[in-house]
Amino acid sequence: MLMAASFCYVNLGSGLCKLHDFLSNQNRKIRFHACAQNLSSHCNQHNYLKRLDTKNVEVKRRFKLHQASFVKNAHSSELAKEDDVSMATLIWRAIKLPIYSVALVPLTIGSASSYLQSSTFPATRYLVLLVSSFFVITWLNLSNDVYDFDTGADKNKRESVVNLIGSRTGTLAAAYLFLALGLMGLTWVSLEAGHLRAMLLLACAIMCGYIYQCPPFRLSYHGLGEPLCFAAFGPFATTAFYWLMGNNRGVSYLPLTGTVLCASLLVGFTTSLILFCSHFHQVEEDTKVGKISPLVRLGTEKGSSVVKVAVTALYALLLAFGLSRDLPFTCIISCLLTLPMGNRVVSFVEENHEDKRSIFMAKYYCVRLHALFGASLAAGLVIAKFVCKRYVPRLILS
Repeated sequence: MLMAASFCYVNLGSGLCKLHDFLSNQNRKIRFHACAQNLSSHCNQHNYLKRLDTKNVEVKRRFKLHQASFVKNAHSSELAKEDDVSMATLIWRAIKLPIYSVALVPLTIGSASSYLQSSTFPATRYLVLLVSSFFVITWLNLSNDVYDFDTGADKNKRESVVNLIGSRTGTLAAAYLFLALGLMGLTWVSLEAGHLRAMLLLACAIMCGYIYQCPPFRLSYHGLGEPLCFAAFGPFATTAFYWLMGNNRGVSYLPLTGTVLCASLLVGFTTSLILFCSHFHQVEEDTKVGKISPLVRLGTEKGSSVVKVAVTALYALLLAFGLSRDLPFTCIISCLLTLPMGNRVVSFVEENHEDKRSIFMAKYYCVRLHALFGASLAAGLVIAKFVCKRYVPRLILS
């Protein structure tokens, strides 16, 4: 009995050992199979990712090819559109007739300020000054085309006068002929009025134009065009015209007042805005020839923000001058009517600053703002003569 029990125990122990070995073998097989599956899955995943990376590289390569082709076709299309511009359009652009408002506005506002102060308006003198100013602006435009042609900035500018007529020498000679005619008219009026201060201011304005673009100065290539433009057409020209339109030989000089000074600052502001916006479509060409315009430094996106700030500052200055009573309230009311045009300038630049073809029109929107704002300011000064009987301009310099 004892032997039977011992035999059974031995057999049971042997069976348990065999069962343990069997289960261990099965577990090893399962783990090995799982590892093999994991390894196979990892290899498959690696191969899949490798194929996916290859496909991504191929897609990126094809995208770059299509992008390059699109840019090339767009550039070719743009050049084709430029080639389709008629000769009449090119001549109109070369004449730049709207830009001559920069001569009309300072003279008109100076005359209106003089009328507010002295109740005089010599029409003949106004016409002589206007024609003479047009001659000076023509010199600026023609000489600017010549010197930009020399530096290569106008190499692809089809509306450049030099490119149109094919003669650099002839264009430069015509430019200085117009300057001589303009100086003759300005000198004649200055001598008739007997006002040396006005002559000095006009000389300073013309000198600003010369160092802006002519060698060896060419300060426009260093980003100083806007300050020079502000000084030339604002305080210098507007104040000079104010004195010339209100003085006669043997009569005491008109005093320099806060009214004409503030008006001249606004004129300089809007004139400089025209020049600033004329750079938007020339950033690439200016960069190639080393012309560091404000838009080359800032880029067109930041430049569009500058335009928004400038237009806002223009109307803020208008209100400040009104509150300080340096400008009559009639000027404030009439100039605020131009707000839609100011808003149009800002929105147009913001929407089109990256479109080289469309942004070309930005400077002409600024010309409209300049002309409308100037006409409104002049009208406000004239109306103040009849409406604001008690308005007395603040004396700055007698």
